[in-house]
Amino acid sequence: MVFEEQTLSGVYLVDCDVFGDERGAFARAWMPEEFSARGLETRFAQGSIATTRHRGTIRGLHWQVAPAEQVKTVRVTRGAVFDVVVDLRRDSPTFRHWVGTELSAENRRLLYVPAGVAHGYQTLADDTDVFYFASAPYSPGHEAGVRWNDPAFGVEWPLGAPTVISPRDAAYPDFRAAGRVR
Repeated sequence: MVFEEQTLSGVYLVDCDVFGDERGAFARAWMPEEFSARGLETRFAQGSIATTRHRGTIRGLHWQVAPAEQVKTVRVTRGAVFDVVVDLRRDSPTFRHWVGTELSAENRRLLYVPAGVAHGYQTLADDTDVFYFASAPYSPGHEAGVRWNDPAFGVEWPLGAPTVISPRDAAYPDFRAAGRVR
């Protein structure tokens, strides 16, 4: 596996070693010892699949607050997304910065998202499946989010405004309005 730390501390893009022949391809998708050698979380309490029907849909930007913070790994198993993470860790030198990358079934990349970092994505293809592992179970009382177009972050979504977005995601307050930035 090849680990590439992104511009946000603790966020990694992980490429699998792919072995191909006339039958197709084989890739090791999860190697806990390679993650733990870098000090990354390897114990996961929940696995989830999100299926999104329409290209241009935005899901996010979400995170879980203490004491139910989550580390996530994110991989696309069908279709493609532009995956975005926003650093919300106040003590981080990249606080309020964001990074985006394409994850697809074709490139087999995995994104490692540390606790305290918001996550979301815009689908680049119809009928996209995204598979998550999370270090803690989802806790409705600890969910948080900010709007996809919050000016505090200036995320540049490749397809612009969403074709579909949940009412909850569309109604999240700006980071500043929620009193999260002084």
